[in-house]
Amino acid sequence: MGPIQTQVSQSNNMSFTLAISKGRTPLTKNNWLLAYIVVFLAVWANSLIGTTDINNWLLENALTFLSLFFLIYSYRKHQLSDLSYLLICIFLCFHVYGSKYTYAENPFGYWLKDVFHMARNQYDRIVHFGFGFLLAYPMREHFLRWLKAPAWVAWLLPIEITLSIGSFYELIEWAVADVFFKEQGDAYLGTQGDIWDAQKDIFLAFIGAILATTIVSSIKKLFHVYED
Repeated sequence: MGPIQTQVSQSNNMSFTLAISKGRTPLTKNNWLLAYIVVFLAVWANSLIGTTDINNWLLENALTFLSLFFLIYSYRKHQLSDLSYLLICIFLCFHVYGSKYTYAENPFGYWLKDVFHMARNQYDRIVHFGFGFLLAYPMREHFLRWLKAPAWVAWLLPIEITLSIGSFYELIEWAVADVFFKEQGDAYLGTQGDIWDAQKDIFLAFIGAILATTIVSSIKKLFHVYED
């Protein structure tokens, strides 16, 4: 099978772009991107309206605001593919849904706990894994298309950055819980009595990034997809 040629028609509002796609559809004509925005805003608004802890919601969503600021800024410089924005949207929806109840008290996590007879609410583990698994592809696209990094660097950096940000986030959690907002500490940390919670969260994000890059690399090799 020869190299896959991705054709992107600017006149087709439903064309779906990948990182290797040559063109990008402007926001006003991109039905995919507009749908992601609507879905995320609906989930985000629902998380605020139905939150059980407004202080925790504000703390958790500080990173959401920073992420949205970066996405808006980077869009002006380099528009990502529809697939990358889809993955980002899924991760942000997972994150803000967690902020609605606090991660340790998340209903979906309790449902999983009951169904699979788990010892704890695993929702925080899911989001940490999703951080690496869902964001490795968009990070790679940034390095490859925006910063013009070599292909091998674009493969390696998302894994390293996931590990670094995961560790840095745990330091932020410690600072929030033990230095700045002690009254919100337990809700924000959500360790649920696990002394190795931070290390496990970092490890899951790391594994998620490795798995995502491995899957993408395998698909490219299988279908003989080559990058410029």
